[in-house]
Amino acid sequence: MSLVETSWLEENINKVKIIDCSWHMPQTKRNGFNEYLKEHIPNAIFFDLDKNSKLDTDLPHMLTDTKSWEEAVSNMGIENDDEIVIYDNSDVISSCRCWYNLIYFGHNPKKIHVLNGGLKKWKIENRLTNDKETYLKISSYKAEENKELVKNKKEIDENILKKEFEVIDARSKERFEGKVAEPRKGLRSGSIKNSFCIPFSELINVDHTFINKDEITKKFNSTKFDMNKNPVFSCGSGVTASVLALAYSIINDKYMPTIYDGSWSEYGRD
Repeated sequence: MSLVETSWLEENINKVKIIDCSWHMPQTKRNGFNEYLKEHIPNAIFFDLDKNSKLDTDLPHMLTDTKSWEEAVSNMGIENDDEIVIYDNSDVISSCRCWYNLIYFGHNPKKIHVLNGGLKKWKIENRLTNDKETYLKISSYKAEENKELVKNKKEIDENILKKEFEVIDARSKERFEGKVAEPRKGLRSGSIKNSFCIPFSELINVDHTFINKDEITKKFNSTKFDMNKNPVFSCGSGVTASVLALAYSIINDKYMPTIYDGSWSEYGRD
């Protein structure tokens, strides 16, 4: 159950830990934390996607080390057996990246959910929000990396010949096909050889909910990639790749999300 509905969260709001993982593309000039301070779902804890990623690299949103992850999640007051609902107020559905990170670091996937429609749908339905500070009691969270859920550039390059897995890119078709410039400086246009493209935006409705299961299946079938090979998802910086990973988990409940962490920010360097 990767997704939960707003009605479910409202009914179970005191039984779960709620995370606000709102992150915005730099060009939007929006600040997720400032927006959280002004308005959030009651009891929500803010997750800073930039600060809780690897800091000693010039690549965005790379997975951090185990010790840093344990410290970050412990400071959020989250326990290993907590059931968690993650939401965002972002056009890039950034909650899915936090969902992936938690699974990568060993949290039970059955206990991690993304709120379908996020804060946008929650507010459309006039459900309660506030600006109250959430009380946090520091925990002693223990993480265990699932290293098979991440790919590096060497593995991506080797796979072009080995063809052991399929790479699916979440960027727009214009970026994938090299018809427009990349928003990040220093990156060439184009895509990884033999990869496929499913723009993440094609999986999201106007109210920020995911399209239904049958429609998701059609999107994946339309690429004609080998469904017998576990897909590895890529994008610009590893955020929207996680949107595709979550969508794929909806149609394949045995799938564990696997991401090329460097994505085009690494692969597309001049």
